[in-house]
Amino acid sequence: MRHRNYVRLGRRFRGNDKPTVQGEPRPAAALPVRDEPPVRSVYLATMSETPQPASIRILFIGDVVGTGALAMVVKMLPTLAQKYASDFIIVNGENVAEGKSLTKKQAAEIFNAGAKIITTGNHVWDRWDARGLMAEDRRILRPANYPRENAGAGYAVGETKSGVAIGVINLQGRTYMQTIDCPFHVSHWAIDKVSERSQIIIVDMHAEATAEKQTMARYLDGKVSAVFGTHTHVQTADAQILPGGTAYISDVGMSGPYESVIGMKIDVAVKRFVNQTPYKYEIATEGIRIAGVSLTVDVATGAALEIEPFLFPGFERSRPASTSTDSKDSETKPLVAASEEAELVENLAGDSANA
Repeated sequence: MRHRNYVRLGRRFRGNDKPTVQGEPRPAAALPVRDEPPVRSVYLATMSETPQPASIRILFIGDVVGTGALAMVVKMLPTLAQKYASDFIIVNGENVAEGKSLTKKQAAEIFNAGAKIITTGNHVWDRWDARGLMAEDRRILRPANYPRENAGAGYAVGETKSGVAIGVINLQGRTYMQTIDCPFHVSHWAIDKVSERSQIIIVDMHAEATAEKQTMARYLDGKVSAVFGTHTHVQTADAQILPGGTAYISDVGMSGPYESVIGMKIDVAVKRFVNQTPYKYEIATEGIRIAGVSLTVDVATGAALEIEPFLFPGFERSRPASTSTDSKDSETKPLVAASEEAELVENLAGDSANA
């Protein structure tokens, strides 16, 4: 069964208004309209002899918070990829190592589960060894608008099994965050680099302010396939396809423990706000869910065709009226118990077969 919360729209990409870094317009062939044949670079023409499909599906997993969430993502990613018929998987992994960056071993687990690219954000710098990891493996991105002296890359180009190239750009906002280089200006440079090899471009906009994320999406509408917001850990209800053909959601959401305050233990968060003094950051462990987005893209144009957010498993939205808050049965319990895991996997696989 299809998720009810999807948006579908067919739009042409505007190919003649894509600016270069200097602000000069590109030729229309740089991002061709639907009824024109796509212009391929030498790289794309020689990359694969496999006939390319009319459309591809990209699975984007929101901020993975903690090792418990990592374990669930690694275990469920193949099943989710099957359910959404995903051709390419991107995972935001900046919070894997107890909320602070990720290790080489953890990155390997994500890649081995099927991810092609790992995006990050401001917390990737919280572990010093992450610098060496990003310098060593260009599939692990950091926001492109950090000063160039920092380790790592802000964009990468991967490939589906059918030979379709997918560009991924990582950017970070500046409102209520570090005053690094302007993400709007840097986006031109990154798009120019990526579009030499792919006209399908996904942007992870890691930012605090919803207005900054929305502005970036409008700024890049018609120039990239999607702008996915990350960082705030709460999935928003504004998934849509903009007039120029760019898919957008303000925040993909957190893949992590939902019996928490955006991933942090509830009692620690309460003490921080009530007492207004620092308390050690501790990751919660219960109620783990996976938040993500499935995106369908037109291969010929790079335009988004469908965006479908999901949260697995979903929230309980009702409870019996007779349940007493003083009852022992009402004590907080993990929302995904080990005994229920097999049933969840079976149901998910069943949904995929019936889709």
